[in-house]
Amino acid sequence: MRLVAKAPGKVNLSLFVGGRRPDGRHELVTLIESVSLADELELVTRVALDDEVVCPGVEEPNIVSRALAGLRARGWDAPRVQVTIRKRIPIAAGMGGGSADAAAVLRMAERLARIDEGALDELAAELGSDVPSQLTPGLVLGTGAGDEVELRAPLDEHAFVIVPLPHRLSTAEVYAEADRLGLRDDELEFVAKVPDLWSVLSPGARLPGRFVVNDLEPAAVSLCPDIDDALSAVRDAGADHALVSGSGPTVAGLYWGPPASDGRERAEAAATALASRYPGACCAVPVQRDFGFPLFA
Repeated sequence: MRLVAKAPGKVNLSLFVGGRRPDGRHELVTLIESVSLADELELVTRVALDDEVVCPGVEEPNIVSRALAGLRARGWDAPRVQVTIRKRIPIAAGMGGGSADAAAVLRMAERLARIDEGALDELAAELGSDVPSQLTPGLVLGTGAGDEVELRAPLDEHAFVIVPLPHRLSTAEVYAEADRLGLRDDELEFVAKVPDLWSVLSPGARLPGRFVVNDLEPAAVSLCPDIDDALSAVRDAGADHALVSGSGPTVAGLYWGPPASDGRERAEAAATALASRYPGACCAVPVQRDFGFPLFA
């Protein structure tokens, strides 16, 4: 059997950081949106002793291997598989590429053999805080360590210019730098973030600028100063908002659409203008599982 699936990357429209949890992670309130910049995974069943993951150009251990091992440990009895990953999402760049790949494999696994939904959700959270939000691509409000998720209705029309940088940032290093810099919300302010976000997330709404914030941005810039230049370049290219995605270093420019303008056209023009300085700059649009984005080919 052969399955081909897409693994959409993500942009954090909001990322507010609270205190450190007993498990060492941080409390988060984050609004995560899946985008059309996506990896592609091919899964083929085979007669073999072990599952195998092939990801050309990536040598480090792959989270997809952990996902497959976790499935087997929970009784998933599909034939052995080979998964080949074609990367499009920048690596170690704050767009959740590895988590997207793991979530895609979990979706594919359900098509091969039954697995309890509760076990699937448990495994997603075990693999990483970004994986649960990407099991069902769309607009997701994440709390806890980002792994307690709720799917939300789409916002008003918009598009992004995605500007990758030739650097990699470790998520752990960025959070450590944020702690060193004291980048966390006051506890009372942090607790208020969830109801504040709830109040503006009606279907078709525009996210107010005060919520288009990434508390990790100063830490990412501290570790990778080139981010600052990219943010300025995206603002100069007409973005309504420029921000770092996740722990960086990828920069995203948000372009709202009608009635004032066509956000996608503006994002495409910005990508063209920025490509000579930032190879790989591209336009991406929001995707949602039930809104025309084919998760399976």
